[in-house]
Amino acid sequence: MDGFLTELGKRLADRWLTLLVLPGALYLAVLVAAVTLGHTHPFDIGRLATQITTWATSSRRGFGGQVVLIMATLAGAAAAGLLTQSLGSVVERLWLAADWQTWPPAARHLAHWRVLRRRRRWNAAVSAYHQHRERAARARTQGQHADPAPRHTAWRRMTRIASEQPARPTWCGDRIHAVAVRVDRDLHLELTVVWPYLWLTMPDTTRAEITTARQALTRATVLSAWTVPYLVLAAWWWPAAPLAACIAIAGLARTRTATDTYALLLEAATRLHTRDLAKKLGVEMSGAITPEAADGVTRLLHSRIPPLTEPPNIRSR
Repeated sequence: MDGFLTELGKRLADRWLTLLVLPGALYLAVLVAAVTLGHTHPFDIGRLATQITTWATSSRRGFGGQVVLIMATLAGAAAAGLLTQSLGSVVERLWLAADWQTWPPAARHLAHWRVLRRRRRWNAAVSAYHQHRERAARARTQGQHADPAPRHTAWRRMTRIASEQPARPTWCGDRIHAVAVRVDRDLHLELTVVWPYLWLTMPDTTRAEITTARQALTRATVLSAWTVPYLVLAAWWWPAAPLAACIAIAGLARTRTATDTYALLLEAATRLHTRDLAKKLGVEMSGAITPEAADGVTRLLHSRIPPLTEPPNIRSR
């Protein structure tokens, strides 16, 4: 038991250091540079070194002063990390946009405009892709081989917009939504209903892979959230603006990659383990997953609508 608690403490300390203190300490270093140098001397390293030396000299007056300085730095770094992690939750909600129809009116109208615009672009890309496919099919019937490059280019152009017809204002949101669309179309499964039960029947290795992918998505959105505090520093120190732009680009790339990995694992786990869930529910499923059997699984797990009852008689006093 003592060994378990020791190992747990080490892991928590590592996560605290990696996720909170180190990014926060880097931000504090940039904050010190911004306050010390400003717009007038943005790259005056000597001035920054002189200021840091002055602070270090003032803390040498006693051991207590050094301890206070170290503790204040750690606390400030941890506070910056916690604040940015909270901001990361907001960024994740915006990126995934699962509830965009409940956003405030202005944001909801903007999201709706984005959905319609992305849908028009996607429909045009899909039409172009199918035209290339039809040309390739006609060429095969004539014993010819069409150049696949235009077809592959059209496919990449379509998937850059969305994997399925856009229903959310962002690529990441549509990538997650595409899993539910495909599972419903191919397997007749309602993912929001079936997923909690699938999760409980999956082996630990599968759940560990999905959990790791979900944590990677969270870390990616937190990285994107660091753009905001660095962008604030640009008001005092202009080099913070290109630094914020680099963080935003890296955060966007990591978020898209993490979202795609997470969506792939969600779909793969659903297709692989639906049969195990059906067996536990007593639904016969031999061979391929049939729509009838999948409909039976969904019906068993779907809660029925509460019956309509007569309102109680309330007597007025």
